[in-house]
Amino acid sequence: MIFHVAEKAEKRRGKMNTKVLVILSLLVGIGTVLHTVIPGVFFGVKPDMLLSMMFLGIILFPQPKYVVLLALATGAISALTTQAPGGQIANLIDKPITAMLFLILFLFVKNKVNNKISAPVLTAIGTMISGAIFLSVVLFFLGAMEGGFIAGMLTVVLPAAAVNTLIMIVIYPVVEGILKRSQPITSL
Repeated sequence: MIFHVAEKAEKRRGKMNTKVLVILSLLVGIGTVLHTVIPGVFFGVKPDMLLSMMFLGIILFPQPKYVVLLALATGAISALTTQAPGGQIANLIDKPITAMLFLILFLFVKNKVNNKISAPVLTAIGTMISGAIFLSVVLFFLGAMEGGFIAGMLTVVLPAAAVNTLIMIVIYPVVEGILKRSQPITSL
């Protein structure tokens, strides 16, 4: 009871919940491992499995303060672990934009579609948005990669969207069930 009252007061003040931050950091850590072990397939560009964890964090805690923090952490870690030429700058630009667009899409469908359906669909869309932004930055602004936008979308982004969607289909119900049973926090 006391914890619940304290949590409500914390929300009113706009402070970040430590338990939420711990869960988000665990998701970023899992995504980092996945992102690091996946090999580059097209000029060093690789499917970004860190995205699926970022999207999961946004779905679980769809508040702008958490989304911004998650996007910045994800962008920085992706930039540090990328093998793509120019990928450092592209990741730092891509992740915050993708996260905000994903949040907007999620909030738009949140009360209209079951999360078990919307989570994988939005993950596929979010991965394609992220890939398009990433490739656009690398190809058009940095000129660091040859082969073209379409080739990158077909060889990296679409397979990554499929894999991220499958990951979300499997992991979202599991994480949602764990959070409901353990009641460590309440998601929105």
